[in-house]
Amino acid sequence: MKAIVQERYGSADTLELREIERPVAGDGEVLVRVRAAAVNARDWHIMRGDPRLARYTMPAMFGRSGPRQRVRGSDFAGVVEAVGAGVTGYEPGDEVYGDLREDDGAFAQYARVPVAWIGHKPAGLTFEQAAAVPLAATTALAALRDAGKVKAGEHVLINGASGGVGTFAVQLAKAYGATVTGVCSTRNAELVAELGADHVVDYTREDFTRGGRRYDVVLDLVANRSLGELRSVLTEHGRLVMSGGGTSGGGRPSYFGPMALTIRATLAAKMGDRRVVPLLNVPPSAQSLATLREHLEAGEITPAVDRTFPLERAAEAVRYLEIEHARAKVVISVA
Repeated sequence: MKAIVQERYGSADTLELREIERPVAGDGEVLVRVRAAAVNARDWHIMRGDPRLARYTMPAMFGRSGPRQRVRGSDFAGVVEAVGAGVTGYEPGDEVYGDLREDDGAFAQYARVPVAWIGHKPAGLTFEQAAAVPLAATTALAALRDAGKVKAGEHVLINGASGGVGTFAVQLAKAYGATVTGVCSTRNAELVAELGADHVVDYTREDFTRGGRRYDVVLDLVANRSLGELRSVLTEHGRLVMSGGGTSGGGRPSYFGPMALTIRATLAAKMGDRRVVPLLNVPPSAQSLATLREHLEAGEITPAVDRTFPLERAAEAVRYLEIEHARAKVVISVA
C-alpha cells in the first residue's frame, strides 16, 4: 500500500510517499481502508521532534533521532475492510472515523485501529469532513465539558479560535449555551464569527488581557500569553483551561515550546490553584466520538476545512499547516 513514511526528524521534506506492507487487523482491531486523514499540529511536532524536551518525556511518540512510528497521521475516516477477533458492532463496509493517536499511521491507504478508538461516521458528512473531527473536536469537548465545566449563561473566551481545536470549541461552547468570545487574527475574524462567536477579538489590534472583560472560562490553545495574564481575565470563580498550543516559529527548533507554560500551569494546579486546569492528555475514545456524532448530526457543530490535499502531496499539507498558519482544518484525501 501507499503511505507517507518518515525515518528521521526534520522538516516536511523528510516525509516520503512509499510502498509498504499493508497492516493486518489483530485481536480487538479493525482494518480501515482510509479515505481521508486530517493534519494536526501534533503531526509537525512529531515530525520535527519539537519541542526537544518531548523526546525525553513522551517516549510513546518521540524517539531520540526520529518518531517512534514511521507513518504519520492520527485522524482518519474510511471504510472497514476487515475485523479482528473479538470485534463486535462493526463489519466490513461500515463507514467509520477515529483517531490513532500514539499508534499513528493515518497518512496511508490502510490503517489498523483498536476498535475502542473508532466510531460510526456521522451521517451527512463527507470522508474529508469526518476526518477533520476526531482529535480536534475530542480535545475541544474535553476542554469545555470536562475541564472547564461550561454552563449555559457563562462567558467563555477561546484564545486560538480559528485553529482546528478552536473552531470546534467555539461551536461547542455555543451549543452549551455560553456567550463566546473568540481571539484570532484579522483574516480569520469572519470565519470565527460565522461559527457562532458572539464577540471576536482581533489580536493584531486589541489585547484581550487589557480590555477589562472577565470570563467564566478561558480556553488557551496558543500558549502565547503568561499564566498571570490569562488568570487576570477570569471572574472570581473562573476556570483557565490550558491545552497545548505553540507555533512552529518558521521551523526553528525549541527546547520547551508550549510545554513551558503547561508545566507552570500543572505546578500551579498542584499547589492549590483551582482556577487553573491543565489538559494534559485527551486519549482517543469511542464514547467521545459517539457524543460528537450526536452534535454533528444535530447540526450543532460543523467541521471547517481550510484546504484538501491528495496523499502524494501530504508533505505540502503538513508544511501548509505548520508554516503558513492555516485556519481550521487541513485534510488529506486518500485515493
